[in-house]
Amino acid sequence: MANETGLFIYGIVPSDVEPTPDAKGVGDPPGEVTAVRHGDIAALVSEVGLEEPVGRPADLTAYQELLDGTAAVAPVLPVRFGTVVTGPDAVVDLLDAHQDRFADALDEFEGKIQYILHGRYDEQAVIGAVLAENPAAADLAAQVRGQPEDATREHRIRLGEIISQAVELRREADNAELVQALSAVSVANAIRPPSGELDSVHAAFLVEADREAEFVDAAEEFAGPRRQLMRIRLLGPLAPYDFVSAHQLAE
Repeated sequence: MANETGLFIYGIVPSDVEPTPDAKGVGDPPGEVTAVRHGDIAALVSEVGLEEPVGRPADLTAYQELLDGTAAVAPVLPVRFGTVVTGPDAVVDLLDAHQDRFADALDEFEGKIQYILHGRYDEQAVIGAVLAENPAAADLAAQVRGQPEDATREHRIRLGEIISQAVELRREADNAELVQALSAVSVANAIRPPSGELDSVHAAFLVEADREAEFVDAAEEFAGPRRQLMRIRLLGPLAPYDFVSAHQLAE
């Protein structure tokens, strides 16, 4: 019995978008990326075995690279990773059911790209800043310094709580400053939840493509005076993952 196949959907695009011959999809070996068209919109898809596990790091990389590459030349609505339907007819049904909504969304994202700023505090620097600003924390740190852990357990727990709370407040303040600094060179923003205790700023920005250089300059200006306290990465340009929740499929 032949293995059954389905279509993995990457994103929704205008109908005139044509996948490049070297575009690689998910799977092992990677599937050929094609477009299923319906009216003014289309879906980028590739064939996958219905029994084939999809979710390897290589699959996620292929998904992101295809969408980010597409976003560089055309508007694209990312579809939630792992969305698989039975075949072209199912894709057409999906496009037909949401045609107006998808078309309006594509118009909304025309000429726009996403960037992400993700920062991580230097542990020693942020602890030093907390101790400098909080006399109670500084006093606790002095009491436990050089002392056995067992004998100072309660003090260490309390100190850890104070530092954790202070870092959380600093993170909120830094994210607010980031949004304020970049709001004039972006059209929308979305604060992302921290992925770790030492996360600092973490936000996505929707940027007009013709203001990309201006945005990058503003991001570098924000990062400059904060380099001793945190390390910030600028990721992009990307597909607008953080701004298409109202248009995503398979909720």
